[in-house]
Amino acid sequence: MPPDPPLPEETLDPPDWNDLKRLGHRMVDEMMDYLASVRERPVWRPVPPEVRQRLRAALPEAPEGLAAAYADFAANVLPYPTGNIHPRFWGWVKGTGSAEGMLAEMLAAGMNCNVSGFDDAATLVERQVLDWCKQMLGFPVTASGVLVSGGSMANLIGLAVARQAKAGFDVRAEGLTGARQRLVLYASRETHVSVQKAVELLGLGRSALRLIDVDERFEIDLTALAVAIAADRAAGLRPFCVVGHVGTVNTGAIDDLDGLATLCASEGLWLHLDGAFGVWAALASDCPPRVAGLARADSLAFDLHKWLFVPYEVGCTLVRSEEMHTSTFAASAAYLDANARGAAAGETHFADYGPQLSRGFRALKVWMTLKAFGRRKLARLVEQNLAQAAHLAQRVDAHPDLERLAPVPLNVVCLRFVKGTLARDALNALNREIVYRLHEEGIAVPSLTTLNGHVALRVAITNHRTRREDLDALIDAVVRLGRALAVR
Repeated sequence: MPPDPPLPEETLDPPDWNDLKRLGHRMVDEMMDYLASVRERPVWRPVPPEVRQRLRAALPEAPEGLAAAYADFAANVLPYPTGNIHPRFWGWVKGTGSAEGMLAEMLAAGMNCNVSGFDDAATLVERQVLDWCKQMLGFPVTASGVLVSGGSMANLIGLAVARQAKAGFDVRAEGLTGARQRLVLYASRETHVSVQKAVELLGLGRSALRLIDVDERFEIDLTALAVAIAADRAAGLRPFCVVGHVGTVNTGAIDDLDGLATLCASEGLWLHLDGAFGVWAALASDCPPRVAGLARADSLAFDLHKWLFVPYEVGCTLVRSEEMHTSTFAASAAYLDANARGAAAGETHFADYGPQLSRGFRALKVWMTLKAFGRRKLARLVEQNLAQAAHLAQRVDAHPDLERLAPVPLNVVCLRFVKGTLARDALNALNREIVYRLHEEGIAVPSLTTLNGHVALRVAITNHRTRREDLDALIDAVVRLGRALAVR
């Protein structure tokens, strides 16, 4: 019998490119309108039960078509965002992005490059972005680096390099069972939870992370740190790393970076800095003097999707020693080795600088943001946010019903409503309720934290759309809600 004829070959390309182009143009137009009108909408609104139910629909077996999928998105997804593109969103530390960055993401998706190690323009763009980051942050031009998903992965990479560099044995070859002494590292009690997660993922165990007390400015206590290092050495343990902070998430506190660098140098320890959002204060003309000390770090982790206004997700790790960086991650396999010529002949294999082999073209949105706006414009926006934080702090300090709960060295203001003789627990409950009402009424989105037992409304300003009038409106709303709730 003759063989069955082959099945028709298929593709995901559209049968009519012009139809897709028309729909694509409509998407771009409507997203631009969405961004342009963001101030007219509530900051946040909850997802209704019926929409939640629609977003639990069964797996589609047959095609619905892109137009139907887009209509579903427009009706059931787009109206219910986190809200961080809104000018009155100041919760946690979330970046605002930009329309230009959105378009860059589209271009990167169209190219669909795997930036792991090929002789292509995407690799060159990432190298250029890393060089620009080193230049902006005062890191040595000889340092290495890699773009990652965000600060959590950036911290993990920096601490992995620190472990390999300072363990006293080859961790990659022997694993932690090869340790002659237990490895320990240090950070302040204000350290980000991603540092704890990194310590756990690296197999060190949570108890290996020594959390050092902070002073009244929420900065690491250098004397307590030195005492802890000495005690661990006396107990036969092996200190290997100190984590400093260039802007803690809770209050924006900046550790004494020069003091940490001097201590680490004398103790033979690796200094890793979690720069998160705070490193970008280095762009400001009145940069806090302590930020200059970040150039003394052995490794530096930071985000570009927060205070550099690039769309999610992109962070970075810079490492002073490229040799130590690649010795932590480089691996050889016949199917991965660089070729003498052709597509796999690139000079830089980013797969040797981190755990990922599959890596998206994150660099393009950073590259295009910097080219579109220039360093000076981005610096002015950072300075604007710093001035807005100072304005908010002044408003809080001047109001009899409000109290500031921490210094404001950067762009984070922690405050609470205070009224009458309410006990601490009652005041804490009242301030939590104020934040819930601010969210649910769509007025503004600060977040919550607790400082010295007091619940605080935490306002982190990394938003290029924010105006002082927005912060004034926040003050008015907090006082209005607080007074109404206090008399209930």
